[in-house]
Amino acid sequence: MSLRSRSLLRRSCLSVPGSSERFIAKARDIAADMTFLDLEDSVAPSEKVAARAKVAGAIAAGGWDDRVLCVRVNAWDTALTFRDILEVVTGAGERLDEIMLPKVQSAAEVVATDLLLKQVEREAGLELGHIGLEVQIETTTGLINVEEICMASPRIETVVFGPADFAASMEMPVLTGGVEVPEYPGDHFHYVFSKILMAARAAGIQVIDGPYLKIADLEGLRSYAKRSAMLGYDGKWAIHPTQVEVLNDVYRPTQELFDKACDLLDAYAVATSDDARGAVMFGDEMIDEASRKMAMKFQARGEKAGMLRTPRG
Repeated sequence: MSLRSRSLLRRSCLSVPGSSERFIAKARDIAADMTFLDLEDSVAPSEKVAARAKVAGAIAAGGWDDRVLCVRVNAWDTALTFRDILEVVTGAGERLDEIMLPKVQSAAEVVATDLLLKQVEREAGLELGHIGLEVQIETTTGLINVEEICMASPRIETVVFGPADFAASMEMPVLTGGVEVPEYPGDHFHYVFSKILMAARAAGIQVIDGPYLKIADLEGLRSYAKRSAMLGYDGKWAIHPTQVEVLNDVYRPTQELFDKACDLLDAYAVATSDDARGAVMFGDEMIDEASRKMAMKFQARGEKAGMLRTPRG
């Protein structure tokens, strides 16, 4: 399933507390591209052990359609990680796509998870490499090491930014993570977004923005999500079902850009094949091989989202 889920859309990544059977049941009917059942921050310490069986059983029971299905385990600085992975992977069966590892600080933590997963996959009767990995960057140390982290295992499918824990790690004077800070003259996370994005693309993996914590402020969510979307992020966490539709819309090309990308590719194909030219005018701009590469990314992303080219009059 790692191969299946690697290239799937992750515009909206819905977080679901693994201790709540009610929320897990509802999540099946929410049209998120990716759903992860959480054993970490959204689960009370007293419920973490019991949540393992609830999460594994819910995955094994099915009903998750074709979305990416993931479980976030507890970080390696706790005493829970080994048992989280062992019990969830052996109990969930083949439908589990990924394990999400939070608060990753070094490539060594990823390597340790990879080695553990090999043993657990054998125990569960799964093909080696079946379980993919998502890694979260949530600390200053993690950001410093993000390039090595993203390259640490072929299992890694996605790197995720965790804004609240990161703000705490930086000792920023804020109490809400993942929202705009009006007092700062610009985007206070722009460097972080860019550094994580470059590490992800160099590793050939997807990159996801973290949650927007003001649940009722959907317009604020849309505005803030556009920041990472314009940089090239693939999607963003949803911490409430109402956020999913907004994110599915923000992290896909506009119809205008999708149509333009398709037209550009047509024009470039004619220029290079029929006219034997490497560069050609497209409207009032020159296009070349670099233009083709940009347009291909837009076209592919739009087609995955089910977009169709606007019929010509």
